[in-house]
Amino acid sequence: MSAEIVPSSGVWIETPLIYSSHISDRLGCSAYLKLENLQPSQSFKYRGISLRLQEAKAQNGPGLHVFIASSGNAGLAAAVAARTLGVRCTVYLPVVVAKDTQDMLQKKGANVVLVGEIYSDALKAMYQDAEEDPHAVVLSSYDDPVLWRGHSSMVKEMKNQLHHPPDAIFCSVGGGGLIGGILLGCQSVVWDDVPIVALETHGSNCFYHAGSLNTQGFSSKIPTLPTNIPPEAPYTIQISEEYQVAVPHMHALTSRAASLGATSPAPGVVHMALNHAGGVKCVCIPDELAMFAARGFADEHKFLLELACSTTMAPAYSHELFWRILDPISELSAEEKQRKNVIFVVCGGVKVTPDELSEYAHILDRAAEVEKQWKVVCNGTEICIQK
Repeated sequence: MSAEIVPSSGVWIETPLIYSSHISDRLGCSAYLKLENLQPSQSFKYRGISLRLQEAKAQNGPGLHVFIASSGNAGLAAAVAARTLGVRCTVYLPVVVAKDTQDMLQKKGANVVLVGEIYSDALKAMYQDAEEDPHAVVLSSYDDPVLWRGHSSMVKEMKNQLHHPPDAIFCSVGGGGLIGGILLGCQSVVWDDVPIVALETHGSNCFYHAGSLNTQGFSSKIPTLPTNIPPEAPYTIQISEEYQVAVPHMHALTSRAASLGATSPAPGVVHMALNHAGGVKCVCIPDELAMFAARGFADEHKFLLELACSTTMAPAYSHELFWRILDPISELSAEEKQRKNVIFVVCGGVKVTPDELSEYAHILDRAAEVEKQWKVVCNGTEICIQK
C-alpha cells in the first residue's frame, strides 16, 4: 500500500496543532491538540472524502452523482465537498440520526434518504439505488485507500508543526478511516515507531474485537488468525483473503457514540494496525467517560465535541487512565514523564448540542450513584478508574 502523502489541494485546510496547557498540566507532560473540527465540514472526514470526489470528478466529469451511506459526518463531508466541486450528492442515513443532522445535510445541498436502524441498512439501500443511476459514484465512509491517503495529510502537517515525533498519537476509531490515515501518514513521514492509541466505546468496538481476534486475545505480537470464536461473542467473523485478517461483524451496536457505529472495520486498516512497528493499543471506554471528557473539553477549550470525538479525549481527563495506557507497568520517573509529548486528534463532528452536554451532567450524576468506578479495557486488560 502506497504511503505517498497528497499535498493540500485547497479543498481541505491545514488545521492547527495547539499546545493545551490545561491538559498538559493535568497529565504532567506536553499535550497537543490537532484541531480537525475546524475543517469545512467540521470533521477530519473532509480530507479523504474531498480527495475522493476530486478524483471521481476528474474521471467521470461534472455530471457525476455521489452516493454515500453515513451516520452523519461522512455524509456532511460529502455534501460540502460536492457543493464546492459542483456535483450532485445523495446521503443515506439510518432513521435514528438526529433531525438537526438531516437538516444540515439538506442545507448543504444534499438529497437525504432515511432507511434502516443501523449503518449497514443504509449502506445496503444505497448500493441498490446506485445500481439504477448511470451517473452514480459510490463513496465509502471509511473503507477506501483513497480516503486513508487523504486523511494521511494531517500527519505531514503534524510533522511540520511539531518538528519531532510524538511519544503517542491518540485517536478514536469506528470503521478505521481515521486511524488508517494516521497509520499511512506515519509510514510516509517515517514515524513508524510512534505508538497509536485507538479509543472506542463499549458497545461500538468492532476495531477492538478485530485486534483481539488477530492476536490471540492481545497475547501475541505476531498476527494470527483465530481458530475458534466463543459462543457468546457479540459478532460473527469473516476472513479477508486479500489481507489475511479476521474481520468481526457486530450483531448490534449499543453505544450512544453514533459516529463510531460501524459494525465491521476496514480489513486493510486492521492489517496496517497489526503490522505497525510502534504498536496500536486498543482501548474501550464507557459512554459516560466520553461524556465526562466532552464536558471537560467544553469547559476548558470552549469547543463542543460529540461523543465519538470526546472518546479520544477521555485519557486527557484522567491522569490515572492516561498513564495506565502509556506506562502500564510504571517504568517512567516523573522527569521522564514530563519529557513526553503526545497528540490528541480532535476529529470533530456535528452531532452534539449544548442541551446534550447538559443532559450528560444528569447522566453522570445518576451513574455515580450506581457505581464509583469507570471500567476501561486496554488490549485485554481491565482498568478501573475512580469517578
